[in-house]
Amino acid sequence: MLKKLNRANVTHKLERPIKVLQFGDGNFLRGFADWVIDILNEKTDFNGDVQIVRPLRKGSAKKHDDQDGLYQVALMGLQNGKMISDTRLITCISGFVDPYNQSQLYHSAAENPDLKFIISNTTESGITFNANDNDPTQVPESFPGKITVLLYHRFKKFNGDRSKGLVFLPCELIEKNGDTLKSVVLQYCSHWKLPTAFAQWISECNTFCNTLVDRIVPGFPKDNIDEIQKKTGYEDNQVVSAEPFHLWVIEAPNEVREIFPADKAELSVKYVEDLTPYRTQKVRILNGAHSALTPVAYLRGIRTVGEAVNNEYCRAFIKKAIFEEIIPTLDSSEDELRQFANDVLERFQNPFIKHELKSIALNSISKFKVRVLPSILEYKKRTGKLPTNLIYSFAALIMFYKGEWNGERLPVNDSEEVIAFFIEVWKRDNLQDVVTSVLSNATIWGMDLTKVDGLWESATKALEALHK
Repeated sequence: MLKKLNRANVTHKLERPIKVLQFGDGNFLRGFADWVIDILNEKTDFNGDVQIVRPLRKGSAKKHDDQDGLYQVALMGLQNGKMISDTRLITCISGFVDPYNQSQLYHSAAENPDLKFIISNTTESGITFNANDNDPTQVPESFPGKITVLLYHRFKKFNGDRSKGLVFLPCELIEKNGDTLKSVVLQYCSHWKLPTAFAQWISECNTFCNTLVDRIVPGFPKDNIDEIQKKTGYEDNQVVSAEPFHLWVIEAPNEVREIFPADKAELSVKYVEDLTPYRTQKVRILNGAHSALTPVAYLRGIRTVGEAVNNEYCRAFIKKAIFEEIIPTLDSSEDELRQFANDVLERFQNPFIKHELKSIALNSISKFKVRVLPSILEYKKRTGKLPTNLIYSFAALIMFYKGEWNGERLPVNDSEEVIAFFIEVWKRDNLQDVVTSVLSNATIWGMDLTKVDGLWESATKALEALHK
């Protein structure tokens, strides 16, 4: 007989101060940031709970209230060659705030003297300014607007006490997420004509960290839920499945490391002065491998990442692309790069995650420009040669955007402008003209790629080989 998962049915009775306000309650934050904080509570003297703030008008706290904020994270996948299946009960969630209907409770959260951190994941478009947020006495629609209101209330409550500033750890997948959030918050200060002393307090007494996060969190494990519930003995309707791999790179001063000592809890959390090399590593190796592999595998009849890396040809192709063509263009420690690359290949093999190639293929042109093209150009710069495998992937991408292969429609999904361009391109009489048209489109690539020595010849040769 399964027990209901709630605080009456678990042995955890420990009460901790709320140190974290979390904007967002999606799978990623629950399977990543909250999982980290729960381990911090166990293995360090962090001793802090998380209060969740509803970032949008839609949604409710019912799913949290039904289980008293408790849920389990089920780690499933490969790690260091071993199959991992491990479940952890998360006990650090303490309450839910709806700023739209509980404004007083939201203000109380701002008045909490124990509060130290703001964590968020409001999607890539969440850290933006909304000019329609004109009245700071009302709940702003935007996340940065809500943060500005929260900070202003805290500033007034504590009379500008410099020690009551907060540390921001945004998990949104945008470059310089902390700097961007700070900039938009200050924009609201100006927009609402708030006191100069408050803007100065924001800048001098609060720390907005740039961060990089990496973990695949599929969410509720519907295919394995019976097995998980039988193993744990709980009826848990909020289980979050996640891969074992995790990485959190935080650009922050030592003071943050001291009060959020995640790197001392056997966690893959790195405090750095500049996370740019880590972002480049992730974009070029992880994201670049996805984008390079997708058209090659799809044209061979393969439909998921897992199938691709278990295919002899595709696995050999992507290993050569990563280790022989991408890693040599990066400046980080070779041992660290190779370890990250091996982790990536292992993650691609995770049998519990079915990553559809067609989803990776969304907006492939812009992705290829950011993720793969820089490796091609840097390889050429450093070696004087062109990377054979990445060029083959480029040719496969051009073929993919024809929209048809061996009588089958391909899942080309891109902007109207890009799709219209390739429709016209593939009306050309020969492949040489196709390659010329594609490579010379500076609007797409940011430069005329026909001017890269040897690229036109190599891409044409690869496309001709594919077309046979």
